[in-house]
Amino acid sequence: MENRNKSLERMGYRSTKECVDDLEKNGHLIRIKEEIDPNLEIAEIQRRIYQKKGPAILFENVKGTPFPCVTNLFGTPERTKFIFRDTYDGLCKLLAAKADPTAIVKNPGALFKAALTGWKGLPKKVSNSNAAVMECETQIDQLPAIKGWPDDGGPFITLPQVYSEPPDHQGKPLKSNLGMYRIQLSGNNYDINREIGLHYQIHRGIGVHHKLHNDESKPFRVAIFVGGPPANTFSAVMPLPEGMPEVAFGGLLSGNRFRHTRYKDWTIAADADFCIIGTVADETKPEGPFGDHLGYYSLEHQFPYLKVEKVFHRKDAIWPFTIVGRPPQEDTSFGEVIHDMTAPVLPTEINGLKGVHAVDATGVHPLLLAIGEERYTPYSKTKRPQELLTIANAILGKGQLSLAKYLFIVDEADDKQLSLHHIDEYLLHLLKRIDFRRDLHFQTQTTIDTLDYSGSDVNSGSKVIFSACGEEIRALSTQQPTLNLTEEFSSVKLVLPGILAINSPKFTSHEKAREEIDQLSSELSKQISVDDYPLIILVDDSGFCQKHLNNFLWVAFTRSNPSHDIYGVEEFTKHKHWGCNGSLVIDARIKPHHAPPLIEDDSVSLKVEELFKSIDSLKAYS
Repeated sequence: MENRNKSLERMGYRSTKECVDDLEKNGHLIRIKEEIDPNLEIAEIQRRIYQKKGPAILFENVKGTPFPCVTNLFGTPERTKFIFRDTYDGLCKLLAAKADPTAIVKNPGALFKAALTGWKGLPKKVSNSNAAVMECETQIDQLPAIKGWPDDGGPFITLPQVYSEPPDHQGKPLKSNLGMYRIQLSGNNYDINREIGLHYQIHRGIGVHHKLHNDESKPFRVAIFVGGPPANTFSAVMPLPEGMPEVAFGGLLSGNRFRHTRYKDWTIAADADFCIIGTVADETKPEGPFGDHLGYYSLEHQFPYLKVEKVFHRKDAIWPFTIVGRPPQEDTSFGEVIHDMTAPVLPTEINGLKGVHAVDATGVHPLLLAIGEERYTPYSKTKRPQELLTIANAILGKGQLSLAKYLFIVDEADDKQLSLHHIDEYLLHLLKRIDFRRDLHFQTQTTIDTLDYSGSDVNSGSKVIFSACGEEIRALSTQQPTLNLTEEFSSVKLVLPGILAINSPKFTSHEKAREEIDQLSSELSKQISVDDYPLIILVDDSGFCQKHLNNFLWVAFTRSNPSHDIYGVEEFTKHKHWGCNGSLVIDARIKPHHAPPLIEDDSVSLKVEELFKSIDSLKAYS
């Protein structure tokens, strides 16, 4: 056993079971032997243990399936780094070499190590008889039917690795795309065991492959892997540099080459725990709803679906899953590790960019914070955002960063110690410097995240850039003001210095909002100064926003569409540029077209409460 453990540490994991055994051996996993219902119960257990920063959880007896399930594998950044402990530092150095090519010149030995590491990224073809995943077959209705939220349209695969190839590179993994696009196993009008939902959003690699197959009138074969080396799961969500396939990155991260085999017209990951193969249908079907990572349901919409051919699994198969919802959740920890690995790389791709941070509390895409370098006019006595706007536009043209809705950017020279991860300090830094008469720049009638329902339609909305540089132009008040407002506006709360949340009447329409906010702006202009309170947020519950910074961020940036919901005291439009002389007002009330927030089922919560009291392995987390 000792030799085997040393081998695991040296070579990484080839299956979920190897990972589970190693985590348990090192105190990172608990087992639950009692039968647990995959309908809501298993999800609530996971959420509670995640919030306690608890271990990975192996459910040995899941109702309705012969397969054990594991969750919270990536529940903390520390555990994720532990799983990849033999390759993580080396891979970070390999990625950093792109940011600083001189590092290899300074250390020639690193070049040899990089080449040796790079060899692990080359896929390896094996025969069907050497592919563990093809040992057994099952059906869709035998897979764990895990449902995370009460109004979900059915059970979903939440850690899928969806594999596709372009039509002219079949059987060539180095030309493949491996992405994490949720899969609905049943519900709606899917034909059980024959059809499953395939939800992918805009700006996704699989969409390019789908179009190429359609253009050539060729069937679009797709394989869905679940489990296997944890590195492959992680790779499916990595924003990788141009030209690096996910399967190659997975090999580098696991320390083992991506082993694949061929079955008819499909490429199959030989070491996966499960593999579903099929052909994407020519038409679409309703998919969803699904409790998503913005903290709301993504609603039922038409999406592609897969006509299932086969479902394979290995003998010792374990089903990995996660549960998403309002951040922080397990995917938050994913994001932290991904940022840690990629932080040095992005600035090399955008000149002048020093760093960017997608704010998890807002569901990632709604709010990006950035720091850049303002160098255009070093001779000028008055600083204003110029190069920062060039950098901002480059960010909004970069892969999934293009889905950002609010982009805040400041100049590194104004505070070299400013951190993108100290969000409150960053906001105050920006608000002390931004000039609302010139420093807001809108993009209207554009694309936003498919999961964001604050826009005018699915995938449709607007963006805004907040840019700031130079000396402070205002102080921010730390005092709770007493305001005399019309009775429908009440309960004014100081959220942060200079930021107020105001309870507002229920939103009915943008036309009515215009009238209400014009009246409010008139009243505010007589009672407060932009130098004291530059940012005003209209909300349904100001006390909720004041309670925690994450509450404020979630409400302000997930419930507003910049073009429709930003107003200003003494606002104006001049030569097509919008600005305001007074405070900025963001209408972050819930709108009729917004998706409903995620709320747990009370009866399930009571039952899970009892499980935490009665099951020994859960008692420590009750």
